[in-house]
Amino acid sequence: MSMMRTKPIEVVLAQSGDPGDEGPAGRLRRRLGPLDLMGFGIGIVIGTGIFTLTGIEARDHAGPAVIVAFALAGVASLLAALCYAELASSVPTAGSAYTYAYATMGEIVAWIIGWDLVLEFALGAAVVARGWSGYLAQLFHLPGAFFGEGSTVNLGAIVIVLLLGAVATVGIRQSSRVTNVLVVVKVAICLFVVVAGAFFIRAANLTPFVPPARPVTDDTAGLARPLSQVVFGLDPSAFGVAGVLTAAAVVFFAYTGFEAVANLGEETRRPRRDLPLGLFGTLGVSALLYIAVSFVVVGMVDYRQIDRGAPIASAFDAVGAGWASALVSIAAVAGLTSVILVDIVAIGRIGFAMSRDRLLPPPVGAVHPRWGTPYRTTLAVTVGIAALAGFVPLSSLANLVSIGTLFAFVVVSVAVPVLRRTRPRLSRPFRVPLSPVLPLVSALACLYLMTNLSVETWLRFLAWLAIGLVVYLGYGRRHSRGAEREPAEVS
Repeated sequence: MSMMRTKPIEVVLAQSGDPGDEGPAGRLRRRLGPLDLMGFGIGIVIGTGIFTLTGIEARDHAGPAVIVAFALAGVASLLAALCYAELASSVPTAGSAYTYAYATMGEIVAWIIGWDLVLEFALGAAVVARGWSGYLAQLFHLPGAFFGEGSTVNLGAIVIVLLLGAVATVGIRQSSRVTNVLVVVKVAICLFVVVAGAFFIRAANLTPFVPPARPVTDDTAGLARPLSQVVFGLDPSAFGVAGVLTAAAVVFFAYTGFEAVANLGEETRRPRRDLPLGLFGTLGVSALLYIAVSFVVVGMVDYRQIDRGAPIASAFDAVGAGWASALVSIAAVAGLTSVILVDIVAIGRIGFAMSRDRLLPPPVGAVHPRWGTPYRTTLAVTVGIAALAGFVPLSSLANLVSIGTLFAFVVVSVAVPVLRRTRPRLSRPFRVPLSPVLPLVSALACLYLMTNLSVETWLRFLAWLAIGLVVYLGYGRRHSRGAEREPAEVS
């Protein structure tokens, strides 16, 4: 049995079903439109990035040019989104990058991507749940013994994960409604921040726009150093052009999560039209909000005085508008809530796709006859995420979310030209322009950003993939549907 066997596109499309047909009980229900997809996308993208990364990167690396860093990161994200849009509109299915890899590069690559995506979304939900608990404690002055990073048992994180897991289990439509409400709240408050903050902008805070470069004098060494510095022997620097590029590599991760939209291909009413709209709408709204908010923050306060932990709230405090801090905290709670919910929804669809291919036991991905969701997978991952969020401080593991996302982006970018070559006549409602040049640029950009992550992050990521390889060799390779088709294909 070859680990490089691929899954025929015809099989993928047959399993996804006709967009106009609800399908049998074992199939996901098509109930989402383009606005629902944008709600899910914005719900997961607009989160911790807009509330924390703005201040950290302005103060440590880019100064007022953090605005440019967010714009550059948005362009890099757009390249990956173009690749996702072509594949999602051509092969609208659950599993997104996992399924695309299965159809183009082989079963073992698909397994690695699926295993990687489970890590990305599960760990991301757990990290964000702990952040949610901290913001809630700050907003309502709750006891630190059960809320926030200093707690032994983070009760707030556990409760929010269990509640949102229940919403995700009951139905995709219910999840969409909750997400859309939360998105409206946080987008409205972000717009308020931009409009209200514009009255406090001082031109002096924006000069010099790109502060002069200077060497970094911290004691970061060993496994905590970025891989690129270790490999090429580079000395870290802050500010200047190099500082802006470093900030762009970091704030790129504020855009990650939009790929969750592609996971909903089998639950979209008109996927060939609506999936590209959902992807590009998500990125467009998110990029505009990131750039506008970062401009207001660095315009209100000298970048050297920006608070790393709560840049937006502290900026309003600095100009005597502390009354706005409560609104910012409400937006943070709403923003993080939607991130957790979409993460849980995404994992359920990945588990469903992998179990349907029998790389995981089929009962794992069973669809509830009434709710139309992969309820067993959703419930299982909800319990696992709640345990992680409640008992494990995850700050040192947060970078695993980023490396997992970028790895998936590389595979999707490569899959576009591969599928164009192997299936040139496949219907493509959306096509990446200048292929294979743009997909190649996308893959190289993501690889470059991966090298900016620490050596210890790479080692943890490789350890996770090694565990997944053991699971695949022990179960998935022998039980997959590809193993059933192989004898017929060989003969």
